[in-house]
Amino acid sequence: MSLLTLIITLLLEHFYPLSARKYLSAWLTRYVQFFELHFKAGQHKQGRIAWLLAVLPLLVIALALFWLLSRVHPIVALAFNVLVLYLAMGFRQYSQYCTDIQQALSEGDLDKARGLLSQWRGVPSHEFNAEEVARVSIEQAIIASHRNVLGVIVWFALFGMLGLGGAAGALLYRLGHFFRARWGGENEGKPDAFGEFARRAYYLLEWLPLRLSAMTFAIAGDLDNTIHCWRTQAASWPDPEEGILLASGAGALGVRLGMPIPQGGLHIDRPELGVGNDADIGFMQSAIGLVWRSVVCWMIVLLMLTLAKFLD
Repeated sequence: MSLLTLIITLLLEHFYPLSARKYLSAWLTRYVQFFELHFKAGQHKQGRIAWLLAVLPLLVIALALFWLLSRVHPIVALAFNVLVLYLAMGFRQYSQYCTDIQQALSEGDLDKARGLLSQWRGVPSHEFNAEEVARVSIEQAIIASHRNVLGVIVWFALFGMLGLGGAAGALLYRLGHFFRARWGGENEGKPDAFGEFARRAYYLLEWLPLRLSAMTFAIAGDLDNTIHCWRTQAASWPDPEEGILLASGAGALGVRLGMPIPQGGLHIDRPELGVGNDADIGFMQSAIGLVWRSVVCWMIVLLMLTLAKFLD
């Protein structure tokens, strides 16, 4: 069922991308703000209680709905899994930005490419040259493909293997990321104690998917370079966990990522990741291809697990 759910969801994402995702995000923001309003007082314990009260009931509801719908009919349960996975994934959300930026660069419209990248990152990118736009776009694509596609698939597959349908796993992962983004920042330059549990929970949720994504990049790309960059470069990135994704993705593509970029009249120093040539529109297309091949790898894994279950 997991493989069929994934195939249907990817087809829906391709032909009917969810245009109302921003409304879902707005609803989640209000949901998170409710718990902030009632629990946030700067203490770790309060953050832990708020996270558990916000996340666990939604997981219980998802599990209960899957169990009840499974009793009604397996097709109804399948439809529920497809719906949740469709809401949790955002394959077209990242790939469309990457495609549009690539198109703008190929037409020589650097200002348009900068504007699209600024919308995508949420950070002004008007100082970038064409190579920097392509390089940062590839970095964004690698991170977004993991968080919106590969990481979701991993948790969906894990819950599916446990006989829990998969929907609750996808929901858990996406909620973990959302709460980390909302609560896991810093307050006046210092770590926010209230958000410590959200940061820790997301770290635990990401530990396995990050490494499986890097391994998938190695299989779908240049194996030797991926392993080399992962082992020697990932720890140099400001966020070592994120560095695993970027270093392995850069190695798989054979492109140089990271390196300083201009921001607000200054040059932000960043370590160099990857090996090979400078980023360009060709590597942007290769990045999208790498993600597609990675998704196919996971579909093959799910197919093998399904066959093993039937043969058991």
